[in-house]
Parts: sequence; structure tokens; C-alpha cells
Amino acid sequence: MSNELFSVAGKTAVVTGGSRGVGLMIARGLVEAGAEVVISSRKLEPLEASAAELAQIGKCTAVQADLSSQEGAVALAAAVRDRFDKLDILVNNAGASWGEPIDSYPDKAWDRVLDTNVRGVFQLTVAALDLLRAAASEEDPARVINIGSVDGLNPPMMESYAYSASKAAVHQLTRHLAKRLASEQITVNAIAPGPFESKMTAFMLESPDARAVIEGQVPLGRIGTPEDIAGTTIFLASRAGAYLTGTVIPVDGGFSGT
Repeated sequence: MSNELFSVAGKTAVVTGGSRGVGLMIARGLVEAGAEVVISSRKLEPLEASAAELAQIGKCTAVQADLSSQEGAVALAAAVRDRFDKLDILVNNAGASWGEPIDSYPDKAWDRVLDTNVRGVFQLTVAALDLLRAAASEEDPARVINIGSVDGLNPPMMESYAYSASKAAVHQLTRHLAKRLASEQITVNAIAPGPFESKMTAFMLESPDARAVIEGQVPLGRIGTPEDIAGTTIFLASRAGAYLTGTVIPVDGGFSGT
């Protein structure tokens, strides 16, 4: 079997929300594997710090972007177009969440979460289609990888109504885009992470007792590692994943199956 089966060396990639958490784990994995990566985020200072850190390992640059609006998606695609003449891998990871009791759950939570988590995924994918088409071939399709969540597979315990609904929508949007773009040799798949270290999960993992409760709900008995999420991304982005499209892969230690 060729050593190139899982290679992404020399590929171009964009990882949104790439300055921290799962996005940073994915970006680091791609950079370490030899891809040239652009990371984006709303907040410039942590974004530039993460890009500088990753640039010590390989090729990584930063582009500030707010993907809750179509203008932000178009601007990010334009900035990527200035750097690359094609885009092999688009990882739609940028996301927002909102937790509040049901009786006071506000309309603005739905606007913020759905604008970023669903509309932003669609708008950036469309804005980058010319770059993805330029990279696509029958032998090596261009890849869109959307980051969903196990909360979009099973109802969560937390009162994060807009978030769970948005991630279920991301999974269905993934299938719809996959059906539409398959004829253009662009695959679209989703990863549904379980518990990983991130700003969104910090409150659940901040104490040893709380962490133990979460780990106890995962059949494999642990929180996800950077290698877990990066490995699945690299699989989907490499020749090994070229025949998959329209899939939603839980990377959760069995959490969603229990």
C-alpha cells in the first residue's frame, strides 16, 4: 500500500475558527502533515498568535473573518484567492453556542448561532466554490469538511437549543451539498465531535470531578485528543477518504451510541 494513501502534503487548506479548540487541533494536524493552511477567526490577537505558533512547524497564515455575515464569507474567500489559485480542503469549523433556560431563551440566540453555524457554512462554501473547483479532479476530489457535533445527533442535557438544532442542520446541509457537488468532484463530509478541550466545553471540564462525570459518559472513558480529531480530518482530506461523501462521522469515543 502506498505511503501516499493518507498524505495531504502540498495541499492547500482553510480552517475557520482555527485559532483555538478543535479548529486549532485540526489546523495543527494539517500543518504537521505538510499542508499549507490559512486559519481564520473573528478575534485578531489570538488568531495571529496561533498562526505564528503553527508557522514554526510549517506553512500557516492568518486571515481575520466574521462568518456570521455573507460579507465576511466573501471577504475570507477573496483573501484566500489572493494566496492560492486553488483550494484542496475547506474545513468549516467556526461556530457559536448559547445556553439559557427554555423560558428565557432569546431570539437573538437563534440569530447569532444559526447565522454562524449554518448560514456561514453555506455562504463560505459557495464563496470558495471557484477555488474548490480548480482543485477538483476525479482522482483527487476537493474536500469540504464541516464540523458538526454529537449534540446534533442526540439531544444534549444542556439548554443549548439553537446550538443543537444548528448542528443537526449542518449534518443535513452536508448531505445536501454532497449530493449537489459530487458531479463536480467535490466531496462534502461532516465530523461530529464528542467532548474535546475547547472554550465551549471548558465549564464542563474545569474541575476533576466534572471531568470525571463527562469521561464516565464516554464508553472509551476519556476526552478526545488532538490526534483523534486531526486524524479523522486527514483521513477525509487524503486519498484514503476520496470515495466518501455525504457522511457524518462521530468522533466521540462511542458517546453518541449510548
